[in-house]
Amino acid sequence: MLDLLVVAPHPDDAELGAAGTILCCKQNGLRVGVLDLTSGEPTPHGSLELRARETAAATNILGLDWRHNLGLPNRSLEPTLEARRQIAGVFRQQRPRWVLAPYWVDSHPDHVAATELIEAARFWSKLSKSDLPGEPHFPERILYYFCVHLRLVVPPALIVDISPYWDQKRAAIECYQSQFLTGRPAGVPTLVDRWRDQAAYWGSLIGTSYGEPLASREPLGISSLRDLC
Repeated sequence: MLDLLVVAPHPDDAELGAAGTILCCKQNGLRVGVLDLTSGEPTPHGSLELRARETAAATNILGLDWRHNLGLPNRSLEPTLEARRQIAGVFRQQRPRWVLAPYWVDSHPDHVAATELIEAARFWSKLSKSDLPGEPHFPERILYYFCVHLRLVVPPALIVDISPYWDQKRAAIECYQSQFLTGRPAGVPTLVDRWRDQAAYWGSLIGTSYGEPLASREPLGISSLRDLC
């Protein structure tokens, strides 16, 4: 049983958009998993074998309790009933309290399809009289992480202080050498540098060194104003 399940269209999306939140949850004793929907391949400098090694290294840094890849088609991810069934089955078997999904506006069709699948699978997961594996389960909440291919500055619902975890997040991202470091010109900021700068921007909005934004379609509640940064 997981407290948090991050669903990622491709290996590396969870690290880019939610590694700080994952590490924060792990520090607080929560059980965290990642469900990668596709292999992420082909890419210019990657391969199935290399991507699997990179994912395993990042998983070790994050200290995940569970990780699985559904093997759905990269670049052709679609919100089919069969894909919805598979994700709903994972929800029923892993029983996460919270689910993280990609932000719903993006130019990458795989990301948009993933979010549609996740939201539909959340509903299917609770159905009784179903041939889905496991018992009915309805994750309490879906939050949305930002790993978008559009130049957007979207006001988030909340920002997680990831200051103590930035170095680990960076190390997890850098495990994906084939995606973010191989073939990049020297002497210019890398994609990892740009993610650091973005994290610093989000942190500045809440008075911390680094932050990680999350969105929500539904209202969020707190039990005390002391929970505010």
